[in-house]
Amino acid sequence: MTIITVNTPKGRLTLEQRRALAETLTDAVLVPEVGRFAPPARAGFQVHFVEREPDMMAIGGRLLADAGQELDVMVIDVAVMDGDWPQEVRTEVIERLLAALTEACGLPAPSPAWWVNFRVVEEGSWGSGGGVRSILSLLDTGVFTEEKAKAIRAAITG
Repeated sequence: MTIITVNTPKGRLTLEQRRALAETLTDAVLVPEVGRFAPPARAGFQVHFVEREPDMMAIGGRLLADAGQELDVMVIDVAVMDGDWPQEVRTEVIERLLAALTEACGLPAPSPAWWVNFRVVEEGSWGSGGGVRSILSLLDTGVFTEEKAKAIRAAITG
């Protein structure tokens, strides 16, 4: 279970870009998380697009409303269940997210003002369906590779 929240100035992303990003951002996290491309695992991902007025966002101490159009600001917040998240996997996820955004926006490179926060929600701190959920209960669903499931079990249970 993963939540990806994309915060942008109002009107920054078109409906078509959001449609594309709903899938590509999901897959940017899904593949490193489960160890392979597994479309059935998409059901455990949510992507939220949050638009803010330019007078509700600031960078460098200046409201975007006052800064002009030269700043292309986005904050992408990724919350994942505790699991196998060594630095190289987190780096891969962040790079994949920025690449998906760059492609969807038709740019040659990500803006330096696109920032990604990667957060791991501690085991026992994720709730859904009226109770607390554990990634351990998801490992036998068939979407995780054996290698990834083994690494997650080791990371969670020690």
